[in-house]
Amino acid sequence: MLHRFYHLSFVINWLSVAGLACALASPRPSSAAQSKSREASAQTSRPSTLVVIDAGHGGFDRGGIPRQRIAEKDMTLDVALRLRKKILAAGYRVVMTRDSDVFVPLRERAAIANSNRNAIFICIHFNSATRTDANGVETYYYRRDAMALAANIHRNVIAGAPSENRGIRRRGYYVLRKTTNPGVLVECGFLTNPGEGQLALTSNYRDKLAEEITRGILGKPALVSRAPASHYYPPATEAEAQPFNSYAGTDFIKAPPERSTARHRKGSKGAQSRKSSHRRTAQKTKSSGSATAKKAMPENVEN
Repeated sequence: MLHRFYHLSFVINWLSVAGLACALASPRPSSAAQSKSREASAQTSRPSTLVVIDAGHGGFDRGGIPRQRIAEKDMTLDVALRLRKKILAAGYRVVMTRDSDVFVPLRERAAIANSNRNAIFICIHFNSATRTDANGVETYYYRRDAMALAANIHRNVIAGAPSENRGIRRRGYYVLRKTTNPGVLVECGFLTNPGEGQLALTSNYRDKLAEEITRGILGKPALVSRAPASHYYPPATEAEAQPFNSYAGTDFIKAPPERSTARHRKGSKGAQSRKSSHRRTAQKTKSSGSATAKKAMPENVEN
């Protein structure tokens, strides 16, 4: 009986040693595998893995102002296609509102964005002005949950563009107001400005714009070493990329009233002043008429 007990103990000890040896010999996950695991975890923690890219204008709609030399529709499409390539390489999925020179109505652009749930909407535009010295990059958003996305994109574009920092504004543009996903509209510079227009004509610069917008979408930081000299538009701050759903920074500026609203108010004030003028004229006419009638009457009516 004792012999059997020693034999059983020997077998148990041997199995324990064999199990420990197998555990030590088993391959551990490599650092590359761990890195991939972290990337996969980051991918799932992203606010969105789908980007809807909207190249402004297209088809018969050249964009810009009349007699503008550089067609905005061509520049926006080129930057948008480059952006698609970079976003796909980063592991995102992409939907384009247009990928050729066609006209897509605003309503349809918003519908394409809204048909893709949990996406972000990036609209590419270039600016124009009758003044050739107007220049700079500005970024627009409408939904509050797009503030951080707008700030991250704007800060990166400003870091890579030798242009004035015109700040970030909240505007109710149709494609931003009618989309149910967070949306950002980037004005990548003035095509009517000789310097910025010439830059936009170079493929390297358009590729750089797409790269900086991609960095903003990915939430990568941009440290701004250049502060544009401007008394009106404040420079972007040096800061890390902010969380997607909240933002507190100084990139945002208090935008002036909408032009249409200002014109409407001026028109209303003008109409009111015209009415007041008409009333004063009528009162003066009535008063002068009464005075004339009094002068025409005899001094002594009873005689």
